[in-house]
Amino acid sequence: MAARLTTFSKLLIVLAVLGGTFFALKYSGVLDGAGTNGTTGTKEEKKSSGKTSTGGDDVIKVGVVTWGGYAGGQYFNEGFEASAKSRFSKEYGIDVEFKVLDDFEASRNAFKADEVNLLWQTIDAFPTEVNGLADFDPVVVFQSDWSRGGDAVVARPGITKVSDLKGKKVAVAELTPSHSFLLWLLEAGGLSAKDIEIVAQPNAIDAAEVFKSRNVDAAVVWSPDDILCTKAVPGSRILESTRSASFIIADVFLAKREYAEKNKEKLQKLYEGWMRGAAEINASKESRRKAAQILAEEFTERGTALSTDEADQMIGNVRLVTHGDNQNFFGLNSGFKGVTGNNLYTGMSEKYAALGYIEGRVPLFRQVAYPGLVTSTSLSGSEHAAEAQKSFTKVAMDEGKEKEAFATKRVSISFRSGEYLLDENAKYIIDKEFVDIAKAFGNSRIRIEGNTDNVGNRASNIALSQKRAQSVANYLSQVHAMSSNRFIVVGNGPDKPVGSNSTESGRAQNRRTDFELVRD
Repeated sequence: MAARLTTFSKLLIVLAVLGGTFFALKYSGVLDGAGTNGTTGTKEEKKSSGKTSTGGDDVIKVGVVTWGGYAGGQYFNEGFEASAKSRFSKEYGIDVEFKVLDDFEASRNAFKADEVNLLWQTIDAFPTEVNGLADFDPVVVFQSDWSRGGDAVVARPGITKVSDLKGKKVAVAELTPSHSFLLWLLEAGGLSAKDIEIVAQPNAIDAAEVFKSRNVDAAVVWSPDDILCTKAVPGSRILESTRSASFIIADVFLAKREYAEKNKEKLQKLYEGWMRGAAEINASKESRRKAAQILAEEFTERGTALSTDEADQMIGNVRLVTHGDNQNFFGLNSGFKGVTGNNLYTGMSEKYAALGYIEGRVPLFRQVAYPGLVTSTSLSGSEHAAEAQKSFTKVAMDEGKEKEAFATKRVSISFRSGEYLLDENAKYIIDKEFVDIAKAFGNSRIRIEGNTDNVGNRASNIALSQKRAQSVANYLSQVHAMSSNRFIVVGNGPDKPVGSNSTESGRAQNRRTDFELVRD
């Protein structure tokens, strides 16, 4: 007869069974990783279930901010987490994780500590930071997007063009893309940073709040704060945005050179998949909508309430660049006449150095560019081609004369008396004073107005000034490959003087060419 078990014996058996079950489950991976974050499963289990695969040197960790320009990679990854459902995992055998680091200092510290392997940056602001990161030997591995409406200048009532900012208070986050955009806009309007009072802010969000409180006359903000600012300040307006200033702010990714060299094959796969994702979003409304859903879910989960429609708008405020765009950005296409990474990096190095924001020598672009991922990739088809130049329809002169200009750049181009053909000195001045602006504001029309003094017959002067303005347009079209339909050519003759025609110095001021950027 079997002996009866005591209560204590039963308790020991129950504990033994539970313990055995626990260790069995632990060994199988079901309970592995259970902890304060609520995530369960081994790396393999997480991948098969689609959950995050955290840790490990094999995961490419990409540091980003809340921005629509990284959608190509996040869409191809099927989310922000490394998982088996990711197309990077399925098609390339690599794990990719996106880490949102909206705090600037925290993102840089994460990069230095290898908590992220790739880090967001904009090529315009990189010159201000590159020397501070010298110990880590950062290199630019690829471009992800161009800002196309994501950055804007809002202005109070009464400010309708850039020249109206003279002497005004402008809130801006210094040494950021917002600052770069402001400097370009001032130059396009014939002003400089010395002509305004900069009210420095830690970020663009704070700049928007300062504007809403009416403590400044204008502010450089991010979308959708541009719309919110105009609602908060009746009569205010969006003075200009990167929708017109289409080639100023380029998002890129940095890597430590050592990491890029050791992981070139993995990074090439990341780049190729990312570019495929961007091409799909650019070509398909369904793909773009899916990308928007991924962004909306992720940011909402992190505490930034974002609808799919709002995320879709975020993506609409950028140009997700393609493989062809990256070839142009790194100067790999000898026939490309547009804006390259070298153009922006070098130009902004000079601008920020002149303002005293940069100490010491900034490395050349070729020293910080790492085009190996691009040159190792072969993607064909129209969806991977570079962005075509904007197509402009021809505008009649009478209509074009009435279009509102948001910026005017006055350039003195000398012609021999009675002549209208450009000499080499005139071409040099155009190249130096205006070509970069024309390329940077690639989605704006350009009105070229020829002006003379009042010496001689008025009708003859008007005809001559028209021919001179047309000569400038022809030069920009033939040499710099700008669309001839983009130009509005006007001959004012002596009718728009800026100086007194009673003095030689005044007449010299009046013999000028005005370049005006016009909203299309």
